[in-house]
Amino acid sequence: MEETRYLSRIADKTLDLRLEAFGAVQIAGPKWCGKTTTAERRAGSVVKMQDPDRREGYMATARTKPSLLLKGDTSRLIDEWQVAPVIWDAVRHAVDERRKKGQFILTGSTVIDDDEIMHTGTGRISRMAMYPMSLFESLESNGSISLRRLFDEPDCDIDGETSQLSIEQLIFAACRGGWPASLDDMSTEAKLLIAKDYVDEICYKDISRVDKTRRNPTLARLILRSYSRNICTLAKKTSMVADVAEEMEGTSMPTFDDYVGALEKLFVIDDIEAWSPAIRSKTVIRKGKKRCFVDPSIAVASLGASPESLELDLNTFGFIFECLCFRDLRVYSQALGGRLSYYHDRFGLEADAVLHLDDGRYALIECKLGSREIEDGANHLLEIKRLISEKSKSERQIRLREPDLLIVLTGGEMAYTREDGVKIIPIGCLRD
Repeated sequence: MEETRYLSRIADKTLDLRLEAFGAVQIAGPKWCGKTTTAERRAGSVVKMQDPDRREGYMATARTKPSLLLKGDTSRLIDEWQVAPVIWDAVRHAVDERRKKGQFILTGSTVIDDDEIMHTGTGRISRMAMYPMSLFESLESNGSISLRRLFDEPDCDIDGETSQLSIEQLIFAACRGGWPASLDDMSTEAKLLIAKDYVDEICYKDISRVDKTRRNPTLARLILRSYSRNICTLAKKTSMVADVAEEMEGTSMPTFDDYVGALEKLFVIDDIEAWSPAIRSKTVIRKGKKRCFVDPSIAVASLGASPESLELDLNTFGFIFECLCFRDLRVYSQALGGRLSYYHDRFGLEADAVLHLDDGRYALIECKLGSREIEDGANHLLEIKRLISEKSKSERQIRLREPDLLIVLTGGEMAYTREDGVKIIPIGCLRD
């Protein structure tokens, strides 16, 4: 049987660096995003805690003497370690005893509560996130424009770089999602089935297994659908609860919070926090979370949408496109130590994304599907920059750093830098 081709991941280099620096590395992220496959390529031995033939034995060993599970060639991969949280403390202890780097890799698809482990692992176990594949990793973005280079060389010439992705191809990529299994050689219908099955698994199995709490699959699906209807907006929880309650009476805010919390533990929901630099007044900045999933295909599947339906509804796809941009920005910025937020004030001034680097540099980013929206997006970014500049000049003690980059990400074909310095970049050209 021919081995499935491994497509390089941006997380590969991040994992290598962390194994060089720390005794153990934890890779966390949604199921089916490729964590185990990436880790296995660096592992000297593997323990899969959910192997049905060995699970019972593994769990018995974890209860009696967990250190036995750590014996084997390094790096020792322990897949889905969270089913036996005691493994975390055993790994931490082993790292202290062995005093060597790169001893263990832990992978998991759920978040463990802090009260389930005794020690944080700080300095011993490095944590890294992994996401579904970006367009560059799935070989759909040509990668002609590097995010790293844009930060290091803000004046680099991007004019004329061209994306080969049509709007139809971009829609299909968002519907299919960044799940590695969906890139195998199979029919279009089969590729789209991966995300649909992912949502089914979450609703009917994982949402109850994550913390051993029985939850209603129908309610889980309704909450995912409401989230999808409000994807990449600042919708309030009260409005989403009311939306769900129309179809399932009696749905309360505590119940909604419980289900959303479980979906966050499963790395399904991945909201964007607000950036609050107080460039006008602290009272006018919107501070609610921007509703988002870890992959746009979750929203598509939850809505029951298809490439054909979205081609006829580009307004809805505009929000799906923004979610796709967030996913890719998270992946590309990972090696740069990046984190995402957004800016939105009561006057309507916004930046869809603010990409912050560890060293203080940051980019203001707007996500605009079509060329007609580019002007508005660029003007928003320029106005925020102007306000920050004025604020910095007026404040003697607290100076706000001006943005290093102003970017409009588009679904179009051509990249260029406007005379005002705003960079227009097709998502089909971007890479890390």
